[in-house]
Amino acid sequence: MPVYDAVVIGAGNGGMTAALTLAQAGKKVLLLERHNIPGGCATSFVRGRFEFEVALHQLSGMGSQERPGPLRAILGEMGVMDRLEFVEIENLYRVVFPGTFDITLPTNREGLVAELAKLFPGEGDAVSRFMDLVYRFSMEMVQGLFFHDPDISKEKYPVYFKYAFRNSQEVLDEFFESPLLKSILSVYWGYVGVPPSMLPFGDLAIMLWAYIEFKPYHLKGGSQAMSNAILDAYLAAGGEVRFNCAAKKIVVGGGAVKGVITEQGDRVETGCVVSNASTIHTYIDLIDREEVPAAELNAFKSHTIGPSAFTLYMGLDCEPADVGIHETTNFITTTVDADRAFDLWKTMEQQGWALLTCYDVSDPDFSPPGTCQAALVALQYGDPWYAVSPQEYADAKYRYAEGMLQLAERVFPKIRDHIEEVEAATPLTHLRYLGHPGGAIYGFEQYAKDSPYFLTNRSSIRGLYFAGAWVGSGGFQPTLTSGRSTARAVLKALKNQ
Repeated sequence: MPVYDAVVIGAGNGGMTAALTLAQAGKKVLLLERHNIPGGCATSFVRGRFEFEVALHQLSGMGSQERPGPLRAILGEMGVMDRLEFVEIENLYRVVFPGTFDITLPTNREGLVAELAKLFPGEGDAVSRFMDLVYRFSMEMVQGLFFHDPDISKEKYPVYFKYAFRNSQEVLDEFFESPLLKSILSVYWGYVGVPPSMLPFGDLAIMLWAYIEFKPYHLKGGSQAMSNAILDAYLAAGGEVRFNCAAKKIVVGGGAVKGVITEQGDRVETGCVVSNASTIHTYIDLIDREEVPAAELNAFKSHTIGPSAFTLYMGLDCEPADVGIHETTNFITTTVDADRAFDLWKTMEQQGWALLTCYDVSDPDFSPPGTCQAALVALQYGDPWYAVSPQEYADAKYRYAEGMLQLAERVFPKIRDHIEEVEAATPLTHLRYLGHPGGAIYGFEQYAKDSPYFLTNRSSIRGLYFAGAWVGSGGFQPTLTSGRSTARAVLKALKNQ
């Protein structure tokens, strides 16, 4: 029976960085992945002559070589930076209210303040003061939490303690009168999956600050290139991987991990498992019920599964400018009522909110010459799709896709005429490929109580750890960082044994 220092379940972002970190530390590691490629959300697929990016829109935390961000540093430490090529995205984002308002914000603080002050002259001073708060909060958060200040206190970090858990809508209401201006400044709420009325201000502030200071980036070759690079480094470090091979059971005895049984029936001996699967799947499906502590199951009562997404992947037979696409990141919305849009995520109704990303604006080589690709995304919960019968599924999918395309046409009227390839993915599609309950892409709903402040990557079962969005924040930078952090906890525990 093979024996491993650690078995990692799932080759998503968190699983991959955890496995690589452990292997580079000299540990014998086995990585199990139910799909036939690495990456989880960080993958691509081919239709016709297009290789479509599945999930990455704006990579945060990169920074430049001269001013590296935390993600660039992590990728460098893992030895994969020289295998990857990044492209800085020129602007922060464009927000379009079709037929009403259109604004593009630059990726620098002064330019952002100036642009908003020009369009909202009565609130220019408020914009400046708001950005001052964003920066003060973020600097205190970085210094106090990221650098693990042992003397953290309300007196030393007053802005952080005052604002971290206040909801974003309250703070925006304190500064601004215009609902439109509030909507523009909080549009990144879609990257977290809860509206400003439920989104901790700390999450909004750190996103704005990080994207402005370290710039949004595109990855040449898409997120699959990064997943492949991490896998190559993992194999070079002596790690083992099995694709098309899910974990069937985590063997637990006496309150500790004893091994893993694969779906092929192989048993491997290990005292340590890092699960990149959902905590729900791990505890409910992979471990015998009598071996799961009651406290772990009771904790699920306070969590709710987060949203999935409906995505239209479009390959166009023209350059982006030919259909009026001039920005990489385009938020399209017909409402300033984020709560109303959020409520519609739980229905089959069109919500009037979407994100269109065209990678070729930043990277003209991303698609074949003379073409481009665009991903049109709306977040949506899995629940309403569970109620759709198999006989009605195709009609429901294409009816929803048609509504999203009509929204895009209000900004890009020629886009339909140039579609060469198109594929639609529903929450059930994400459920099938990711194995996450509800097809959730951010794990649990990203309320403050389900944030890294209160969740732990360590189970009360000895030797069981977690990595990824189900024990922290969603998105690429947080999940990649999560795996690295979890692996370090494992290494510390192994050292102390």
